[in-house]
Amino acid sequence: MDTRAECDSVNARAVEPMPGYIELVTRGYAVMVGALQDCGACGLELASRTLLDNAYITWVEIGLFFMCTVMWTTMRRGLTARLFKPFAEWCCLPPKDAAKVPESAWKLLFCSMSWSYSTYLLFFTHYSFFHDPPSVFYDWKSGMTVPTDIAIAYLIQGSFYGHSIYATVYMDAWRKDSTVMVVHHIITLALITFSYAFRYHNIGVLVLFLHDLSDIQLEFTKLNVYFKTRGGSNHVINDILSNMGSVSFSITWFWFRLYWFPLKVLYASCVSSLDSVPNIPFYFFFNFLLFALLLMNIYWFLYIVLFVVKVLTGQMSEVNDVREYDEEEMKAARLKMQEDDADQQNSVNEGKHVQNGVMKEKHL
Repeated sequence: MDTRAECDSVNARAVEPMPGYIELVTRGYAVMVGALQDCGACGLELASRTLLDNAYITWVEIGLFFMCTVMWTTMRRGLTARLFKPFAEWCCLPPKDAAKVPESAWKLLFCSMSWSYSTYLLFFTHYSFFHDPPSVFYDWKSGMTVPTDIAIAYLIQGSFYGHSIYATVYMDAWRKDSTVMVVHHIITLALITFSYAFRYHNIGVLVLFLHDLSDIQLEFTKLNVYFKTRGGSNHVINDILSNMGSVSFSITWFWFRLYWFPLKVLYASCVSSLDSVPNIPFYFFFNFLLFALLLMNIYWFLYIVLFVVKVLTGQMSEVNDVREYDEEEMKAARLKMQEDDADQQNSVNEGKHVQNGVMKEKHL
């Protein structure tokens, strides 16, 4: 009887309406300031003790993480050598575009798989985290068992970001934002690892769902940009798809990462978490990482705005990735640097004259 009454009580919880930006800022600020004032014992000693008391992760799980990280790297190398590169060559892509196809094809393949799985968890199971974000902290307990389906999602995503840190530095084309990308991967991996160890896995699934769709659309758009010109001719269908992809990418980036992410995830982590668990461990640490993730989303959104401005003002006649370095631009920049160095050396030499084979300063 008690169990049934408890279940009825849980089912009777009203779904909280999603807040607005103003409510997020005002309530979030008030709650965080209040939590900071109440934390009189905050410091390294409390943090280390809290870490030891509430972090649960086994050596088997750590071993699986590294094994899957190596597996993704090996799988990518194999698909690149046996599928992505041969297909790009078979399509007679220009060498510059053919070199970029494997990276985008790999990311499109993985993100499509991972986003499909997180969509399944949020919309085709009993989890109600998307429609009721505060529920991610209902009945939270330190060291609680992580459901197998969510643990699989964490293993897939965590090991992929471990692979991505290596790939960004050693495998991917270097871009203007690659340094920020490495920081993003490190922060994301820290969020995945610590949220799993502290059993904040419910909100983690929501974060992953809100971020993967934009990556799918980005890589889809880039692939169509690369395939627009192949075999010495232009293909209209890929041009149309790249334009459609860029529009949908811009919309979903704002909708998922700058609207739903702060109003669903950040509000739940800042405000709802303390309502459900007043002394929730590492409250400030996790919210700091989530806010850092939001700032990077805003940073990349500026690139999207720059892209739209260039298209509207006629500075860009076709869809392109404004984050990428153009090889001709890099060559021109290097040549200009060499010319500047030569001019500087000539200006120094003009102030000197040769006397008996030795450079002497001119005295005017």
